[in-house]
Amino acid sequence: MHILKHARVAKLPHLAALLVAGLGLAGCDSGGDPEVQIGANPKLPALQQYLLPPIHIAKAVGWGEETPTASEGLQLRALATGFQHPRSVYVLPNGDVLVVESNGPKAPIYRPKDIITGWVQTFAGAKAKDENRITLLRDTDGDGIPDVRSVFLDHLNSPFGVALIGHDLYVANTDAIVRYPYQDGQTSITTAGTKLTDLPGGPIDHHWTKSLLASPDGTKLYVGVGSNSNITENGIGAEYERAAVWEVDVASGAHRIYASGLRNPTGLQWEPETGKLWAIANERDEIGPDLVPDYMTSVRDGGFYGWPYSYYGQHLDPRVMPQRPDLVASAIVPDYALSSHVAPLGFAMSHGTGLPASYRSGAFVGEHGSWDRTPLNGYKVVFVPFSGGKPSGPAQDVVTGFLDQNNHARGRPVGLAVDKSGALLIADDVGNTVWRVSGSTSKPAS
Repeated sequence: MHILKHARVAKLPHLAALLVAGLGLAGCDSGGDPEVQIGANPKLPALQQYLLPPIHIAKAVGWGEETPTASEGLQLRALATGFQHPRSVYVLPNGDVLVVESNGPKAPIYRPKDIITGWVQTFAGAKAKDENRITLLRDTDGDGIPDVRSVFLDHLNSPFGVALIGHDLYVANTDAIVRYPYQDGQTSITTAGTKLTDLPGGPIDHHWTKSLLASPDGTKLYVGVGSNSNITENGIGAEYERAAVWEVDVASGAHRIYASGLRNPTGLQWEPETGKLWAIANERDEIGPDLVPDYMTSVRDGGFYGWPYSYYGQHLDPRVMPQRPDLVASAIVPDYALSSHVAPLGFAMSHGTGLPASYRSGAFVGEHGSWDRTPLNGYKVVFVPFSGGKPSGPAQDVVTGFLDQNNHARGRPVGLAVDKSGALLIADDVGNTVWRVSGSTSKPAS
């Protein structure tokens, strides 16, 4: 039986709130110090229930002549520009960089909240032109600047995750994993793909991105499947096998739920020292500017992480009725809080030699940024140091400047990857750019 079978939410107060918000009367609720919500023991205030949930949106304005700001000891430049909503990046073994350009599928409007959500996304730059393609970048002379650019795969359906296993390239569209034959050095794939397995998609497809990660032995794929709502307001039937990490058998396409109760696991990585699976996750909204912290966590086989019944272990969400005390009792506390509403969408474990030594053991996280608190939170790339396979210190700013002095969004970081030289790549879906961050004294890859 699926764990969410009996959940439901009282919706009328939220619908009324959103009707008022649609008239431009939404208020802003001031949050506390974000720093106290970073780390293994975040401060969790009392929750609030709103007639009118706060909305505070950073208007998308683009970069112009400006660029983001890299921390001391790092240098940043544009790897390539002129994309259409780049959401994720993936580095092939030969060093080619795949840039996934996509947006969510057109969503049906069932409730007033759907109208407000669409308006928020448009204002924040999330409703850009849909290309639904993957572009290849190649640097043939090792100077860190691509001199080959081609459409690698086209006519996809809201793609996000990519994984290469041998000579098979897997693409996680919003509704299916598709396998394509790949030969080393190809600059485009025109062969029709083969569907490996369906994924939860429409007609409602609230969290449409599907993150993807291959197992080290190449026999399995792990898929991050987000919930179909904030807190089950689209009905429990829409949440079947969502808010979970799937394990998919590459040979047969059969799948099982590896872990559940993760509201929106947008990035998956293997921690190199222990070999454990880790994820970043976007938590729930509308119970306060400082609830609930988004997080990074190791993912246990069979583990349950609380959504929708509770958060951060046994903290109950009263909006979900009836509750499931049996599940809440088993809810796992995430390993590391990233602060509330930062919206982590990019995740990369560090490796290689392209960055200073202080960045060589840990995790980079791309924080897309908040829309529902004052002051804004996120809008940067941070680094969390690891020791012994676990987070070992506070998150450090790596790239900032995505907000201007008026709190307008010049860009918003999304997917991350480490290239063949060890430099960090950042997809910026508002600035339509892929940024490259390397050490200030590093040499380009040969």
